[in-house]
Amino acid sequence: MLNFTQIFKEKKLKLTPQRIAVYKYLCSTTEHPSAETIYKSLQEDYPTMSLATVYKALKVLVSVNLVQELNVGEGNFRYDASVCPHPHIQCIKCSRVDDVNGISFVHLNDDIKDYTDYEVLLNQVYFYGLCSECKNSAQLEEKNETK
Repeated sequence: MLNFTQIFKEKKLKLTPQRIAVYKYLCSTTEHPSAETIYKSLQEDYPTMSLATVYKALKVLVSVNLVQELNVGEGNFRYDASVCPHPHIQCIKCSRVDDVNGISFVHLNDDIKDYTDYEVLLNQVYFYGLCSECKNSAQLEEKNETK
């Protein structure tokens, strides 16, 4: 939390209870929640906090690189407090998003230089598939249909 406070002080940003709450929530989960999910989860402890406030807090946290914004292609963003580069995987059935640990694609930033005149700053890699729960559910449905 010291790093969090220090970053806000250096950037001359106001450290509000709402920003702290949103950041703590993201740090406490390995899920990749949407702003709406964060809002609903914090509603009991912060009944006066609006969804707009959650969006504003997330925008600030992303801008100071404490949180990364994920666009997994479902019309809204997901958020991750782990800002070190890592790929994500999304279930195409239930929309769950997980980290893929133990593999890095930062080398792609150098590899792509021969194919573009852009200065590549970062990349985000997404995989799509079926999570184990949805896969098991689909297999169970198949077994029931063949009976």
